[in-house]
Amino acid sequence: MQKLIFALLLTFVSTTFFAQKPLATKTVVSDPEAKAVLEKMRKKYEAYGTLEAEFSLDIEMPRQPTQTQKGVLIQQAEKYRLKFNDRTMVSDGKSVWLHIPKNKQVQINDVDEDAGDGGISSPQDLLKAYAWKDYEYAITNEFSENGKVVQQIEFKPTAKSSDYSKVRLTLDKKTLEVVSIKSFGKDGSRYTLTVNKLTPNKAVPASTFTFAKSECTDCKFEDLRID
Repeated sequence: MQKLIFALLLTFVSTTFFAQKPLATKTVVSDPEAKAVLEKMRKKYEAYGTLEAEFSLDIEMPRQPTQTQKGVLIQQAEKYRLKFNDRTMVSDGKSVWLHIPKNKQVQINDVDEDAGDGGISSPQDLLKAYAWKDYEYAITNEFSENGKVVQQIEFKPTAKSSDYSKVRLTLDKKTLEVVSIKSFGKDGSRYTLTVNKLTPNKAVPASTFTFAKSECTDCKFEDLRID
């Protein structure tokens, strides 16, 4: 489920909202109307040079009170900086820095370029969902909320071994901006990411997408990259 949480945190700001290549022949049949909506959304997000998003994440577990956490994500193509709760994750598209302040540690890894279908290693990966062969999706609902019409598209994994039953994407029908993303775990857990503020094309320095030693002078840097 940790991979899914990471995916939820990154999903709504990909500049490649799903694969840019033509879709391969699929073994599952998805809703053509949903596909058209997702293609329009992809083009909208691709047009942004940078994107900053402030979000909240509600975590619901059976028989436990709901936890709410907040974070900020800045993205430029495959580069990103995610500050969430007690950690910061930064990538320049080639390397990934994970900073956990309480441990005074920064771990550096290579970006996994071979994540494949269903793999989550960058903001782009889950957003390729409608090109993955093991998922089907469809528009399931449309209604008015807070003065705007929203649509909901549900993604369902076809593999019985998946640890979640579906992911629900809610978007503003007019602007095609993501309102929320909710995952439904088979164990009864629910994770709901809500976009509170979205700022496109904000000027950000190149240093945003690397993690310098000056950001944590007393941290231990563990470099696990393969030379």
